[in-house]
Amino acid sequence: MSEAPKSRRQRLEEFLARHPNDPFTRYGLALECVREDDVAGALEQFSILAQQHPDYVPAYLQHAQLLVRLERREEARRVLSRGVTIARQKGDTHAADEMLQLLQSLG
Repeated sequence: MSEAPKSRRQRLEEFLARHPNDPFTRYGLALECVREDDVAGALEQFSILAQQHPDYVPAYLQHAQLLVRLERREEARRVLSRGVTIARQKGDTHAADEMLQLLQSLG
């Protein structure tokens, strides 16, 4: 009897267990949690990512979008403001502009 194939999330979790400081994998896991509607899991992964890799620009927009969906607009504003600053420091004007658009839409 063969084992059932592992889910994308299981594979990401296993890889992350072996490489806990890999920001891309943690970001992927956060997005997979969002996709599975595991809000707590996604928020946890975004939080860890922000602490361990504050310069990982893509996470800011995705994290803020989740917070907006949860009607946590003030938190989303803080995440976006930080993300815009980081993106500008890194010269990522496209990401900064995307985050600014969302930030402005929040009023």
